[in-house]
Amino acid sequence: MRLGQIQLHTGAALAPMAGATDAVMRRLCAEYGAVCTVSEMISAKALTMGDRKSVRLMEGGGGTAPFGVQLFGAEPETMAEAARIVCGMRERLAFDFIDLNMGCPAPKITGSGAGSALLKDPLRAGAIARAVRAAVPPKIPVTAKLRIGWDADTMTGAETALRCADAGISLLTVHGRTRAEQYEPGIHADEIAKIRAAVPKEIPVVANGDITDAEGALALRSATGCDGVAVGRGAMGDPWLFARIAAAMRGEPVPAPPTLAERFRVLRRHIYEMCEEKGEFVAMQQARSHAGWYMRGLRGAAALRRECCALRYFSDLDELIERARRLQKAESGAAKTEKG
Repeated sequence: MRLGQIQLHTGAALAPMAGATDAVMRRLCAEYGAVCTVSEMISAKALTMGDRKSVRLMEGGGGTAPFGVQLFGAEPETMAEAARIVCGMRERLAFDFIDLNMGCPAPKITGSGAGSALLKDPLRAGAIARAVRAAVPPKIPVTAKLRIGWDADTMTGAETALRCADAGISLLTVHGRTRAEQYEPGIHADEIAKIRAAVPKEIPVVANGDITDAEGALALRSATGCDGVAVGRGAMGDPWLFARIAAAMRGEPVPAPPTLAERFRVLRRHIYEMCEEKGEFVAMQQARSHAGWYMRGLRGAAALRRECCALRYFSDLDELIERARRLQKAESGAAKTEKG
């Protein structure tokens, strides 16, 4: 699959997630096989007003994978100006493409007409895509992420996708729910398939939603006819998922899940690097949710996740890991006793 002039290797993309896909997570997922990564969403308006936090969210690159900066906004002119600002910092940011957010369901985003609210106005969505495409050098691809519609009565995903395609978008990622559905219930693969069928074949379409294992990735790609898949929440606490998906797509044996020691090693590295980049005070607040995801499926996971919510210092994480390790060892010992 190609992204403009960039040849992407086999596997899954890391979908952008606010508060999650920071530079550390992007680099970690790229290391384990993500075909490309995307930043947390950046407010175009804030960027044009010189907001420093917005710049920090874009820094750090995407590791060994192509990296995109995601912008959100509701005005074509503002989005175009933000794209020009980003391009002016390309050497500093080390990005490869610009992604347009047309799928975020958060009220604070849609309330301004941005994110998935653009699905209610496909003409505006197309105008934004066209304005950004015109503002960005031809060699830098522009992509977009959208949903299948605003609600059951406003299924405008295909129309929005077509207008973006006509405006020169190089790749589209489609989340298989409407804005009204947020993240529940399950995705509608048939609706993603309709969008894939509507968009010219030369423009890759990537399916997104509910992928938690390699089998699910293959099934979604097959059900939608899409060129690839993107993983969001499924990668939280499980960067190894990208290696498993890549192997399955190549027809190779799927690697075994990480050992307990490997899981804790990567968790510690993940949070340590966050502390190095953001400072312990900020990083440890954000680390609470990340650490909770790494506890998924372990013995005593619910109690361990509650402890994650109280993390304040990096030393707290080491204590948490040791408690988690003892819990798993106790379970293993109990199992051996029962067998004996």
